Amino acid sequence: MLISFTVGNYRSFGGQQTLSLVPAPITDHPQNVIQQPNIALLSSAALYGANASGKSNLLRAMSIMKHIVMEGFDNNSVSELPYDPFLLAPEGPQQPTFYEISCWIDGLRYRYGFEADQTSIQAEWLFVAEKKAEKPLFLRLRDGIEVKRAFPEGKNLEEKTRDNALFLSVVDKFNGKTAGLMMNWFRRLNVISGLAHEGYRRITFQMLENPEQQEMLTRFFRTLDLGFEGIRMEVIDLPGEKTVALKTLHPVSDDQGKQVSTIEFDVRLQESAGTNKVIDLSGPIFDTLLNGGVLVADELDAKLHPLLTLSIIRLFQNPELNQKGGQLIFATHDTNILSICNLRRDQIYFVEKNSSGASDLYSLVEYNKEGKVRKDRSFEKDYISGRYGAIPYVGDFDKLLKYGAENKN
Repeated sequence: MLISFTVGNYRSFGGQQTLSLVPAPITDHPQNVIQQPNIALLSSAALYGANASGKSNLLRAMSIMKHIVMEGFDNNSVSELPYDPFLLAPEGPQQPTFYEISCWIDGLRYRYGFEADQTSIQAEWLFVAEKKAEKPLFLRLRDGIEVKRAFPEGKNLEEKTRDNALFLSVVDKFNGKTAGLMMNWFRRLNVISGLAHEGYRRITFQMLENPEQQEMLTRFFRTLDLGFEGIRMEVIDLPGEKTVALKTLHPVSDDQGKQVSTIEFDVRLQESAGTNKVIDLSGPIFDTLLNGGVLVADELDAKLHPLLTLSIIRLFQNPELNQKGGQLIFATHDTNILSICNLRRDQIYFVEKNSSGASDLYSLVEYNKEGKVRKDRSFEKDYISGRYGAIPYVGDFDKLLKYGAENKN
């Protein structure tokens, strides 16, 4: 489970900013807190902000961190690392990007991070804690890697680590147990797009091949009232390849409304864009619920009715469905969620550009410019009115139209 994620000097983020899923000491909606032995964490977090505020950059940073961890070992000695620093400060292009996650694995809290530029890993660290006190497992600086006694799996691998490779990835390649746990955690971190979602359909295909999981997905689709009563895969054999098409089963009724038969629709060609998105994302959503992990979704609400978005979020708030501690982090512009989704104040995050053009990240429970926000406030109304910031400052269109008319004459 994710405890927190921190990024700095990446795209619109100058200084370090942290997204935390640690519950604040408030009484709002306790069902949104996942209770585990020795720890409690939020089941979800919502990101709000104006266009170009940095919401997508924060989620993209999580994806980039995963990419460097999972793919870095396979690079050759001259491969370049992803590097996109904050450019609105003189020191940005001269400094590495900072990435750090804290996570909960098998009853232990790990804190892992690194600093990287285009050509090398400038620093790297891994800490572990059973309770509050942390102990380092390894520390890496430009002049070398220090492997602690509590991390014997890393011994004698320091010299096998290239400047542009992570030590964690190297230790994993040599079957290090703790490194393997960390790599598996990153494997369960999935960053997806709510706009370009077609690539995730393969996960839905895999789930539909399992009769039990197929029934679960079908019940979910019926609950959403998408207009069909069943879904199936059709394998099409073509010369040299196989393709898979999804078919939905729709009822055919007579004049009295009595069902007399069913007809198949081709999902890609005959279903709506919203239905296609729900089907595409259902695989990653239920994979996270059934197996645990963190699902990160940009533009979650795109193409969806607010009640459909609400249904997805509530899956993660349901302890009977979310027994493995799955977490959902999503960016959205849908303010209805603030009214109908029963989100806690510590689950609502805002991203806003400051006077230097850098993105600031803060939660509603942290916001106190006009005093602490009470839990009985109308979050949607307050946000739209600009009370919490993180909204676009739209100019006066009447003046713009008047100016255009004058110039036209």
